[in-house]
Amino acid sequence: MAGTNGKQKTARSMMLSLGVTLLAGGVMYLFIPHEDGEPDLRPVDYRVELLTARRAAPYPVAAPEGLPAAWKATSVRYQGAENDTWHLGFHAPDGEYVQIKQSTEKPSRFIEETTDGAHATKATEEIGGRTWTRYTGGRYDALVLPANGAGEGEGAGGAGATGAKGATTVVAGTGSYAQLKQMAAALKLG
Repeated sequence: MAGTNGKQKTARSMMLSLGVTLLAGGVMYLFIPHEDGEPDLRPVDYRVELLTARRAAPYPVAAPEGLPAAWKATSVRYQGAENDTWHLGFHAPDGEYVQIKQSTEKPSRFIEETTDGAHATKATEEIGGRTWTRYTGGRYDALVLPANGAGEGEGAGGAGATGAKGATTVVAGTGSYAQLKQMAAALKLG
């Protein structure tokens, strides 16, 4: 009988310990601040990187002008050693992601990597006198403008934005085609 009483005390002690632990966890949960909603994204200033890329790239580098302030630049990089790849990412007003990428890499490989597997559709968009091809089915939908090979200076908005000689331009992201089109229309060359 003495063994049963000892087991009851041990079980009761374990239950009390569990209760105290749960109570302590609940108190900590109540007093630790929680963030509700989306995290506050800090925009990046991409002016220096853009100037650097425009000096280094063998093609006219595209960046948007005139987008509403609600579009926040969140990432920027130029990788000269990796096919002169330019990347500029944005957080759209509704929380979606839209990026501009340009590269001298083989277009099929570059588009595959940039969209994570999207494929060309028969749909096109006329933006600033250029014909962009819609891509869908990958991680990102996209509008793609292949390298024009002619080095034309006129692009979206008449400021020489796209179809840069020797570079494929991709506007891709989780945003709608309307957002992708808005970004493509805002692109300008420096």
